[in-house]
Amino acid sequence: MNLPKSEEQLMLVLWKLKKAFMKDIVEAYPEPKPANTTIATLLKRLQDKKAVGFTKYGSVREYHPLIAKDDYFSSQMSGAIKNFFNDSVAQFASFFTSKDNLTDEQLEELRKIVDEQIKARKK
Repeated sequence: MNLPKSEEQLMLVLWKLKKAFMKDIVEAYPEPKPANTTIATLLKRLQDKKAVGFTKYGSVREYHPLIAKDDYFSSQMSGAIKNFFNDSVAQFASFFTSKDNLTDEQLEELRKIVDEQIKARKK
């Protein structure tokens, strides 16, 4: 699932809140806050995409995400690696580590993470 920036921003708010009424969503938005009608439109679009659900309490709806943040992020990263790095994680890692001016400490931290993953898979 690939969401436009405006819908992704709303999902970030919902992932943070876990579940929320419209007023909670509006309050949690960073400045400048969009109009309530804009948020309502985005919520409707996300419902149509099966990304957001709701529980109805009388005439009020409590919204909640139907897709996990980790799942969405993982699919976005996989798409970026496929589209920009010829589906090569090694090319992505090479680009990331050479272009972002990482410090030696940050590179060591990345090495530690990779080493831990290798050890965990060997068990």
